[in-house]
Amino acid sequence: MTKPADVSTKKLISLAPNNWVRWVTQIPDIVAGEILNSEFQWISRESDVLIRVSSPQHGEFLLLNELQLRYQSQMPRRMRAYAALAEEKYNLPTYPVLINILKSGNNEIPTSFASNIAGLRAIQDYRVINLWEIDVNIAFQQPLPSLLPFVPILKGGENESIIREALQILRADEQLNQLETVLAFFATFVLENTLVQEIMRWDMSVLRESPWYQEILREGEARGKASGELQGILSAIEINLELKFSDRGLQLMPQINQIQDLERLKTILRNVVTANTIEELQQIL
Repeated sequence: MTKPADVSTKKLISLAPNNWVRWVTQIPDIVAGEILNSEFQWISRESDVLIRVSSPQHGEFLLLNELQLRYQSQMPRRMRAYAALAEEKYNLPTYPVLINILKSGNNEIPTSFASNIAGLRAIQDYRVINLWEIDVNIAFQQPLPSLLPFVPILKGGENESIIREALQILRADEQLNQLETVLAFFATFVLENTLVQEIMRWDMSVLRESPWYQEILREGEARGKASGELQGILSAIEINLELKFSDRGLQLMPQINQIQDLERLKTILRNVVTANTIEELQQIL
């Protein structure tokens, strides 16, 4: 059984900060400095990780890392706000990066925010990194230990042998061995749960410790508050069914839509995340 761990974004990036900042900016001589306080009093949510960096060409500036489980339509406006608040607080220019973990839909993800009110323009560019487009070999070759827990959803990372290799590296390092719950969670999106359980050699219920599992549950709660709790949970179930089981998963939605019991719907959402097959979900329904 794996033990509880600090698997925050800050922890992941701090494993090899110089390699991380060079990868996300593509500036080869950049050097990571202090990881700064990214909590801003004017907004309720912290940006994920704010790092003071420097390079001979660009001097000192801030690298703002925003990791999202899935892209959300409000992200361009949020990236503009985070960049501006960071610059105001630390009096340094900001290089914002939006990192999306799971693919959701086929719409192109914008790389800037722009508004025009009576001729007054606001523009904020930011870099977008979609992990499903990143070659899995980068995690091993650069090396980028921060990407190892995400290996299953990187391009080419759905292979069982590659996932086993990532797990071996995580378990061999005292700093990394607590991240296997994250690796296991994302492995369930590409491998059958029985195989993931065999690879990990522990009870799959430990996945509930994964911060990304908790993020999915929080997403359901947030959607519920925004659009009526029942409808919000239904929406979260639909998104996760499509992510994990594609069109076959969506075929269950007509039956699920008939359910009016909120607690039962929350149970279904939890089971969608850890279910091995469509048949398992059908039995629950």
